[in-house]
Amino acid sequence: MGGGDWLRHVPAGDNRERLVCPDCGFVNYQNPKIVVGSVASHEGRILLCRRSINPRRGFWTLPAGYLENHETVEDGARREAAEEALARLTIDALLAVYNIPRISQVQLIHRARIDNPDGIGAGEETEAVGLFDWADIPWDDLAFPSVRWALEHWRAVAEATRFAPFTNPPGETGDY
Repeated sequence: MGGGDWLRHVPAGDNRERLVCPDCGFVNYQNPKIVVGSVASHEGRILLCRRSINPRRGFWTLPAGYLENHETVEDGARREAAEEALARLTIDALLAVYNIPRISQVQLIHRARIDNPDGIGAGEETEAVGLFDWADIPWDDLAFPSVRWALEHWRAVAEATRFAPFTNPPGETGDY
C-alpha cells in the first residue's frame, strides 16, 4: 500500500464503491462488525448489565460486544461476560444470529450457564448487574430490540437440548 490518499471507486469485477489504494490497487473492504454475546442464566434467572457507556447508557443489556481478531465466537462471548459482568460462563449453544443492517452489524448470541453466580459484578462498561427472574426483567428499559428478541428466544428453548438458532423476528431490523 502506498502512502497516498485512498480513492473511492468501484474496482474491476466488483459492484460496490470501495476504498482503493491508487498506488498498488489494494482494496480496503469495510465489512459488517461481528458482535458476540450471551443470554447467561443461573437457576432460571438471567444475567443483565446496565450500560455505563453510550449508546443507550443506563439501559439494560446482555453481556455482549465486538469480536476481537483471532478469537472464536464462543471465546468472545465468554470474554465479554467476564469484562462486563465478571461472569464465568459455560457456552451451551448458539441461540441466535441477528442482522442489524442499519449499523452493519451481525450479532451471534449464545445460550450459556453462569459458573460463578456469587462472583458477578459490574465491569468497566457496566453500572450494575443483576440476575433477573423472568417476571422481573426491566422490559421497558432494555437497551436494544435484539436484547428483547434474545430473551424471548432463550425462553422458547430454555429447556431444549437441540434447536436451530433463531434470526430476527419477521419484519424486524433492530432499529430503536
